[in-house]
Amino acid sequence: MQTFSKMLSITALTASLAFGITSAAFAAPKTEFKVAWSIYVGWMPWGYASDHGIVKKWADKYNIKIDVTQFNDYVESMNQYTAGAFDAVTLTNMDGLSIPAAGGVDTTAVIVGDFSNGNDAVILKDKASLADVKGQNVNLVEFSVSHYLLARALDSLKLTEQDVKVVNTSDADMVAAYKTADVTAVVTWNPLVSTILEDPTAKKVFDSSQIPGEIIDLMVANSDVLKDNPDFGKALAGIWYETAALMTADSDEGKAAREAMGSASGTDLKGFEAQIAATKLFDKPADAVAFTASPSLPKTMDLVRNFLFEKGLLGSGAASADVIGIEMPDGTVLGDSGNVKLRFTEAYMKAAADGSL
Repeated sequence: MQTFSKMLSITALTASLAFGITSAAFAAPKTEFKVAWSIYVGWMPWGYASDHGIVKKWADKYNIKIDVTQFNDYVESMNQYTAGAFDAVTLTNMDGLSIPAAGGVDTTAVIVGDFSNGNDAVILKDKASLADVKGQNVNLVEFSVSHYLLARALDSLKLTEQDVKVVNTSDADMVAAYKTADVTAVVTWNPLVSTILEDPTAKKVFDSSQIPGEIIDLMVANSDVLKDNPDFGKALAGIWYETAALMTADSDEGKAAREAMGSASGTDLKGFEAQIAATKLFDKPADAVAFTASPSLPKTMDLVRNFLFEKGLLGSGAASADVIGIEMPDGTVLGDSGNVKLRFTEAYMKAAADGSL
């Protein structure tokens, strides 16, 4: 999902944050909206929906225009959203907290689309046990969900990051890096995982199915834009659930959609369906509502915020993980209730479940 390290992306934001915060402060009713997304199995429906008229269909229903833009660089898509150039963006729960929220942009999760259930993995070269990671250099995108996955994997062994050495590596370079003799351990996500595992030396020793529900893929929107333009959120929900239903349909049309999404993500039907199998996709809105309202979400976000605080990614001078407030659907807040910058809501998903979009 990511291309450059989080530290670089946060540095890159410095010059643009003032504009991002200003644009949020003056958000007002409007009719044209911009959405950014990047390549990942759980986000491919957005590109497909744009290419096949589904975005236009739902935008027309609410008399608005939605422009959907694909980014090849995931971090850049979040930077652009945080700077105010886009109204909504696809990102993970962790990145939503560490980039826009930590950057001062009040952000709401409109769609909880899926969670990684095997798509993110720790891979060792010629070693079949996770315990063999001890003492190795581990190539990954620093401060990304891969870094979080490694931390959780090490924790399962009662090890810490001091027991390995993290080597920051762009996702664009990961496959090539693995092929070099001096790289013996990597942590990454699909489709890179599938590509690396084609090498007979590659052994998957830990994956996100062992921490289910923790790496969550979202469509988020600027909270002020959403507040002033609720129809935008409704349209996003309509787009997602219509496309997700098609994506999972056991029909010729569904197969064609999966083929198209697979091709657009650099794989084929078989490869794409393997990625779907490693994803807990919330194609039914009622399931997404239940997951979002469950007691597991606050527990996950507590793990995530503490990881980010330990890495210094909740803002310079942050005294604790409580510095940023994270609001749950029931209104409870993790952290500072006076500085809520990341919000989870059932509203738009529930409207889809109730058939009231």
